[in-house]
Amino acid sequence: MADFVQLWVFLSATPLFGLTATLLTYAAAQAVYDRCGRAPWANPVLWSVVVLGGVLVATRTPYPSYFAGAQFVHVLLGPAVVALAWPLWLRRAELRRRGVALTLAALAGGTAAAGSAVAIAWALGMPGDVVRSLAPKSVTAAVAMGIAERIGGVPALSAVFAVLTGLVGALSGKYLFNLLKIDAWSVRGFALGTAAHGIGAARALQVHPDAGAYAGIALGMQAVLSSLLMPLLFGWWG
Repeated sequence: MADFVQLWVFLSATPLFGLTATLLTYAAAQAVYDRCGRAPWANPVLWSVVVLGGVLVATRTPYPSYFAGAQFVHVLLGPAVVALAWPLWLRRAELRRRGVALTLAALAGGTAAAGSAVAIAWALGMPGDVVRSLAPKSVTAAVAMGIAERIGGVPALSAVFAVLTGLVGALSGKYLFNLLKIDAWSVRGFALGTAAHGIGAARALQVHPDAGAYAGIALGMQAVLSSLLMPLLFGWWG
């Protein structure tokens, strides 16, 4: 037992631990996800977060020690987002025809996402920095943190809100679309990308290529529009 404890202490203090734990956990979660018919509740991102978080808490492993290895996976997020441009390029003619409609939809969706969160938080009497941290919740986490810093929010808190929003969107999107009888994959994808950013776009890509393409354009539009408009609006609001 003593040898096992010493081995664990050694592994948990090396970058190999975070990288190996992340890859193995996600591979196992993806296998379960496939066996469950890719049901929304079996989302591999959700269960990877739950399992890894549980392991870190149970073993009292500091997050910086874990991230020392996991950062190698984190670096790949940039190329993964850029890769979303490929399905958009394949549909470039269609996107040009719908450019005005997509822009208006992105503005409406972003306003609804940010406005509803701010209004509810304000009505509940939450502190001003929490309210401002909630505003960019539907923008991908890296951009949300930058926006939060500009408008007086807490970047770390915005990242948490963004991840939670993405998970909720990925888990509930299918059922909401079915309830509302929305069948068009382009509409489903755009809505997921608008409300649930990268995690929603990943879910859309797994379901249908058209949904993934429109989720990618929605993700990008929300990042650009929110980065430009939120600082202006909150600067005016004071």
